Amino acid sequence: MIKPLTPKLMDTNFIAPKRKTNLPWLFRMAWRDSRRNRSRLFLFISAIVFGIAALVAIYSFKYNVQNDINNQAATLIGADLAVSGNKPVDNSLKHLLDSLGSDRSTERSFASMLYFPHSKGTRLVQVRALQGNFPYYGTLETTPEAAGTQFKQGRMALVDKTLMLQFNARVGDSVKVGSLMFKIAGILNKAPGQSGVMAGIAPIVYIPMQYLEQTGLVKIGSRVTYSFYYKLDKSTNLEKLTKKLDPILDKAGMRFDTIESKKDNTGRAFGDLSRFLSLVGFVALLLGCVGVASAIHIYVKEKIASIAIMRCLGVKASEAFLIYLIQIVGIGLIGSVTGAVLGTAIQHLLPMVFADWLPFTISVQISWMAIGQGILLGIIISILFALLPLISVRNISPLNTLRLSVDESARSNDPLRWLVYLLILAFVVVFSYLQLDSWVGSLFFTLGILIAFAILSATAWLLMRITKAIIKASWSYLWRQGFANLYRPNNQTIILIVSIGLSTMFICTLYFVQSLLIQQVNLSTSGNQSNMILFDIQNSQEKGVVQLTKQQGLPVLQQVPIVTMRIEEINGKTAADLNKDTTIKIQHSVFAWEYRVTFRDSLTSSEKLIDGKWIGKADPAKEVPVSVEENLSQRGNLKIGDKLIFNVQGVQMPAYVASIRRVNWGKVQTNFQVVFPTGILEDAPQFHVLMTHVPSNKVSAAFQQTVVKAYPNVSIIDLGLILSVVDELLSKISYVIRFMSAFSIITGIVVLIASVRISKYQRIQESVLLRTLGASGKQIFTITALEYWFLGSLSALTGILIAFAGTWFLAKYSFGIPYSVSILPALVLFLMVSLLTIIIGLLNSRGVLNKPPLEILRTNA
Repeated sequence: MIKPLTPKLMDTNFIAPKRKTNLPWLFRMAWRDSRRNRSRLFLFISAIVFGIAALVAIYSFKYNVQNDINNQAATLIGADLAVSGNKPVDNSLKHLLDSLGSDRSTERSFASMLYFPHSKGTRLVQVRALQGNFPYYGTLETTPEAAGTQFKQGRMALVDKTLMLQFNARVGDSVKVGSLMFKIAGILNKAPGQSGVMAGIAPIVYIPMQYLEQTGLVKIGSRVTYSFYYKLDKSTNLEKLTKKLDPILDKAGMRFDTIESKKDNTGRAFGDLSRFLSLVGFVALLLGCVGVASAIHIYVKEKIASIAIMRCLGVKASEAFLIYLIQIVGIGLIGSVTGAVLGTAIQHLLPMVFADWLPFTISVQISWMAIGQGILLGIIISILFALLPLISVRNISPLNTLRLSVDESARSNDPLRWLVYLLILAFVVVFSYLQLDSWVGSLFFTLGILIAFAILSATAWLLMRITKAIIKASWSYLWRQGFANLYRPNNQTIILIVSIGLSTMFICTLYFVQSLLIQQVNLSTSGNQSNMILFDIQNSQEKGVVQLTKQQGLPVLQQVPIVTMRIEEINGKTAADLNKDTTIKIQHSVFAWEYRVTFRDSLTSSEKLIDGKWIGKADPAKEVPVSVEENLSQRGNLKIGDKLIFNVQGVQMPAYVASIRRVNWGKVQTNFQVVFPTGILEDAPQFHVLMTHVPSNKVSAAFQQTVVKAYPNVSIIDLGLILSVVDELLSKISYVIRFMSAFSIITGIVVLIASVRISKYQRIQESVLLRTLGASGKQIFTITALEYWFLGSLSALTGILIAFAGTWFLAKYSFGIPYSVSILPALVLFLMVSLLTIIIGLLNSRGVLNKPPLEILRTNA
C-alpha cells in the first residue's frame, strides 16, 4: 500500500537520504523519458544544425584553401624572386639586379587604351610588355595553349578573354596598342596571381618587350611599373639574399616578393575573409541557440509534473537535472553530427561562390579537423544555451504534483542562472577572439551582437506591451484573440521577432547598401558632371585634344596640368633615417610614393581648408608654400610650417606646409594630395588631364575612337564603364553575402517552425476549449492566421526599420554619401516574410484545426 505524503515529503526543502548517483539508471531514464518526445527534441536541436553546417563548411573551405596556397604559391608569383618599382632603375641598381641570376625576365606594365579595328571598340587595359621565360612556375593559361610562349616570337599579343567576348574578337584579329598594330596570338584565360574579379576590373594584354618603344606609350607622366622576375638556383639562400636586398631596394623605392612572402600575404588576405565568414556563420548559430533556449524552456515547463512525480519517488534534484541534461547532450551530439555532415556537403558549393575572388584553383577535400571542431562546438553551445532553462529543474519540488500553480522553476535570483549568463558571454568573446585574433575586436563583436539582440528583444517586448494596451472590447472576438496570442503565456513573440527580424535585417541592409553605392555612381555620371577623363596628354598635344573635344560638341569641364615628383626630406629626415630611428612618426610610404601634383590659385568644390592659410600665388625666389591633403599630413606627421624638399624629376625644390585640406575623394574630379601655388611649376615637365561629359554610350564610343586614332598615347577613363564594373563587382559581393546570410535565414525559418511546433502543444488545450465552447474550425483558423500575420509583419517591420537606420548610419558616417533608398523593395520583402510566416504557422497548426477535440485529447494524452 502506498503511504500518503507526509508534511516532510511535501516540504520544498526536503533532502532525501544520501546515496550514490546511479549513472546507468540516469541514462535509462533519459532514454525512457524521451521516447514520446524525441521528435520534439530533434526539432529543438535542428535550430543549430544550419549554424554548425555553416561553420563546418567554412572551416573545411579554410583548411583546403590553406593547403592550396601552400601548394600553389609558386604559381601565384611565377618566380622565385620578383622585384618591382614605379620608376626606372639607375645604373648601379641595374648592375645589382642583373647579378642576381642569369635566368631572369623583365616586365613593364601600365594603363593604356586598346583599339579593336574590327569592331572599332576601345577599352582601357593593363598593358604588360614581357621579355624572358616568365612565368617559371605555372603558365600563361591561353587558348590555344601554345600562344602563351609563341606570342613573344613576333608582333603578337595575348588579349584577356573578357575583352575578346566584349568586342567579339577572334584569334588572328588585330588590335592597336599605342601606335602599333598587333596580331592576336591567343586568348589570355589567366595570368599568374590574377583573380576573376581583377580580370573584369583591369583586363590584361601581353605584348613582347621589344615592341614597347615603338608603341610610343611610355612618355612623361606615364605611370609604369618596372618588374624583374628571377628563377634562382636551388643552392641560393633566398632568405639571406632578401635580407641583403631589403635596405637597398627600400632606399630605391622598390619592393620584392618571394614565394614565401606571397604565401604569407595571400594566406593573410584569405584569413581576413575566412574570419568574416566564420563570424557570419556564428551569428546563424547564435540565432539557433536562442531558439534552443526558448524551446527547452517550454519543454521543461511541460515536464514539471513528471519531474515532481520523480521527486516524490526519491529522485534527487541533481539527478532530475542530469536526466534532462543527458537528453540535451545526446540530441545535441546528433544535431552537431548532422550539421557537420551537411557542412561537409555544402563546402563543395563554396569554391563556386568564391572562384572569382581567389587567384588559384580551389580543391575540395573532407577535413576531419573541421568536422571535429563543428561537433565539439555544437555540443558545447547546446549545453550552454540549454542550461538556462534546465537549471530550473533543480527547484521543482514534490509539491508540484498537487499544486501545479506553484511554479518554483522560475526563480530569477538563482545564482547559477547568472553563472550561465557569464559562461555564454565568455564563450562568445573567446570564440570571436579565436576568429579575429584580437581581444578588442572580439569585445566589439560581442557588444554588437548584444546590442542587435537587445534592440530586437526590446522592440518585441515593447510591441507586446503596446498590443496589450490597444486591444479594445469593441473589437471582433477573432481579432482580440489573435492579438492576445502575442502576449499569452508561453508565447514565442520575442524569439520569432529576434530570429526573423535579424534575417530580414541582413537581406534589407545588403540591398540598401548596394543600391546606395550604385546610385552614387549614377549621380556622378548624370547631368553635366564629368563622366569621361582623358589623361597622359603631353604638352604638345594639349591644344589639339582640347580642339578635338570641342569639335565633337563636348564641353571641356576641367583641364589640369600635372607634375610628377617625390618627397625627399621632411624636416631634415629622409627615408634612410626612418630605418635607423624607429621613433620617427613618418610612414615609409610617404617617401616611396610618386606624387601627381598640380598648381592653381584657388580651392575646388571638393576641398575644404582645415588648417593654415591658402596661398594661391608664390614668388619663385622664395620658399614655396604648398597645401597638403589631410591624410598625407597624418601619414607624414606634417604640421603647418614643416619643411619639405621635393625631388621634381631630378631638381631639388624646398617648400613648407602652408595649409592642410580635407578632400572629398568620392567626387568625380581631379583631386590631389599636394597642391602648389601658381608661378612655380609652369616650366616643369608635365602632362595634362582633361575632363568632359558625354551624353550617351554612342557618343562616348565615337569620341574614344577619334581620340585613340589621333593620340594613341592618351588614355581614357569612361565612368559609364566603371559604373557597369562596380555594379558587377557589387553583385558578386552581394551574392557571397546572400549565400552566407542564407544560413541565418534558414536558421530563422527552422526556429520559426520549431517555435510553432512547440507552441502547438500549448495551443491544443486552448483550441480544445474553444471548440468545446462552440468555436468553428474556420474561426480557429482565422485566429491562428491573424496571430502569425501579426508575428511575421512585426518581425519583418522591425528588421526593415533597423536596416533603414543602419543604412543611414553607414551612408552618413562610413561612405559619406547622401541617404536615399527605395521603399518598394522593402515593401516586397515585408510582404514575403509576412506571407511565409503565415504559411509555416498554418501548416504546423493544421492538426489542431482539422480534428475533433476528443481525438486531439486522446492523441496527446
